[in-house]
Amino acid sequence: MNYNTVFVGMDVHKETFSLCCYTNEKEIAEYPQKVDAHYSKILNYLEAMRFHYGDDVSFICGYEAGCLGFALYHQLTVHNVKCIILAPTTMAKPAKGKKIKTDKRDAALIAKCLAHHDYSPVHIPTEHDEQVKEYIRMRQDHKLALKKVKQQILSFCLRHNYRFDGTSNNWTAAHIAWLRALKPGGIYGEILTEYLLTFDTLTDKLGRLDKRIGELASDGEYKEKVSKLSCFIGIKTQTALSVIVEVGDFKRFASAQHFASYIGLVPGEDSSGGDQNRLGITKAGNSQVRTLLVEAAQSFSRGQVGYKSKALKERQSGNSPAVIAYADKANERLRRRYYKLVLGKSKKANVVKTAIARELACFIWGMMTENIS
Repeated sequence: MNYNTVFVGMDVHKETFSLCCYTNEKEIAEYPQKVDAHYSKILNYLEAMRFHYGDDVSFICGYEAGCLGFALYHQLTVHNVKCIILAPTTMAKPAKGKKIKTDKRDAALIAKCLAHHDYSPVHIPTEHDEQVKEYIRMRQDHKLALKKVKQQILSFCLRHNYRFDGTSNNWTAAHIAWLRALKPGGIYGEILTEYLLTFDTLTDKLGRLDKRIGELASDGEYKEKVSKLSCFIGIKTQTALSVIVEVGDFKRFASAQHFASYIGLVPGEDSSGGDQNRLGITKAGNSQVRTLLVEAAQSFSRGQVGYKSKALKERQSGNSPAVIAYADKANERLRRRYYKLVLGKSKKANVVKTAIARELACFIWGMMTENIS
């Protein structure tokens, strides 16, 4: 039999790749093989499969998005092998009741999803977008490290009964000055000094990283887009740039609803017959963008409807009147909606913030696709 297309499922891990083939003609996964984690082993496997499927066959390879990122995709693409990265949350799931999970079965499932188109592909960013995205994520790792050090310092003070009696909050200038003035006895003094040195190092590093992110955002490729997104309440330079490089081309989404679905901010559903049961948000897709928008939505819980702070006016300056008017309409609607749901309908604040994040995502799609009429 002559075959036109063979779908190759690849269950990829740090040390090994599990491979298998699937064709629509046979509708079975066959020729499973486990190889070392190197793209050359995949190329060798494909050449071996030509013995079974013919020299004219074309291969479509696929693997789930995961720890390998886009490296394997680029390596195979350079060697003219068509490769697809599958979004795990969009793939068809195995039948209920099947509890056996192995690399071989996972590879077969990926191959079957490829053949039946039961998946959504992961967007492949440009090389520059990928570099900027990694830089921003690196900065967030340092931010988490700083947060952990702060918690460790506060825990140290609590364990040894050092209590800050000032009227200001923790980590204000007054609180930091109080920490530096403490003189614990013995080795305790060395411990606090080391903690504060780590705090100072990370604080200085974050300032330097933020400055660099500002320079990247002012680059010609991103400047206009960042400026537009910064017109929304809760979105500043870093959030705007992160959303842009994480999403890439906003026009690949047919509608605002598709974009909200991509980042997992739409409610799930478990309906049967005439019964409709709405669930929590799907949390599918890009968790980074979803987290950023939920954090941005918290800003709508403060301030009066229609009020524009000095900082917001500065961020909006330089944009066209149409862009500013669109952002103002979004800001007013979202803040009004937040107060209506929380104060008028007694909804839980966190639930409302998620709903606001979903609408904010829709407004962002409109801004980035120039649907602002």
